[in-house]
Amino acid sequence: MAARIAGHTGEHTMERRSLGQQGLVVSAMGLGCMGMSEFYGAGDDAESVATIHRALELGITLLDTADMYGPFTNEELVGRAIRDRRDRVVLATKFGNVRGPNGEFLGIRGDPEYVRRACDASLQRLGVDHIDLYYQHRVDPQVPIEETVGAMAELVQAGKVRFLGLSEAAPATIRRAHATHPITALQTEYSLWTRDVEENGVLATVRELGIGYVAYSPLGRGFLTGQIRTPDDFAADDFRRVSPRFQGENFQRNLDLVREVERLAEAKGVLPAQLALAWVLAQGRDVVPIPGTKRVKYLEQNVAAARVVLSPEEVAQFEAVLPAGAASGTRYPAAVDTTHR
Repeated sequence: MAARIAGHTGEHTMERRSLGQQGLVVSAMGLGCMGMSEFYGAGDDAESVATIHRALELGITLLDTADMYGPFTNEELVGRAIRDRRDRVVLATKFGNVRGPNGEFLGIRGDPEYVRRACDASLQRLGVDHIDLYYQHRVDPQVPIEETVGAMAELVQAGKVRFLGLSEAAPATIRRAHATHPITALQTEYSLWTRDVEENGVLATVRELGIGYVAYSPLGRGFLTGQIRTPDDFAADDFRRVSPRFQGENFQRNLDLVREVERLAEAKGVLPAQLALAWVLAQGRDVVPIPGTKRVKYLEQNVAAARVVLSPEEVAQFEAVLPAGAASGTRYPAAVDTTHR
């Protein structure tokens, strides 16, 4: 059996991938920073900053945050971490999910006035003069996408933003947005157990248009690591406690899928998380996963996945075991699902 690839300690030259056709080049894997501030239990700012610094050492250039994470505090954390190394970072943040000072969710906005205000607020919290990749986090069904992207394009012209992105947009929306101003990246959830973008036309659409694809939750919100055995493993304020996939019979059925991933990983001589990330990386050079972690240990394990090579036969084997649609339960509770608009 091959030696288990658990981590990496030295400097690492990571593969680079192009997002879109406007010239944005990033590391093949990015770092999702959301969990450092919210949704996945308590955080530790010092460890989170150390994790960001280690990511840059290991060749990661793409850092992903959003104004709503915290709320508002994740951008400040990322800004502090990169203050003396801004030139090494492709900084991505998002707007559109409106939150109040106490964390309350106040809906979605994509009107031009809000776009401009949100960008200025993000620049201030991040402590930077420009954002490299600015996403609309969720599509506002009350505002034509042309108006939202038009306002985003003005930010590019003003030098506040370099490239534009969308998150969780449907194919028709992507086309209309891209016709207004070139879209560099689309971000949605994608992993061995979340493959709806293969079936709903999203992946085909971005490939036809030459838009890069950024995969969030490539580890199935941590489930594909094999570290989660019971819903009791989640902290009281962990988002996954209300996610349909982690409840009741869905949890048990999905745990069976994870055991298959563990079996395949054991045969490959890698960790389950590394196999899951290697699968996403193998989907194409236009795909960039952004696994989130707030600990150096798990970051190093994730980065090592970039060196795991899967043959076409292995990819086909994994997809036979976890075909599209295999996961039980929806990604979000119906009441808060604002995806694919």
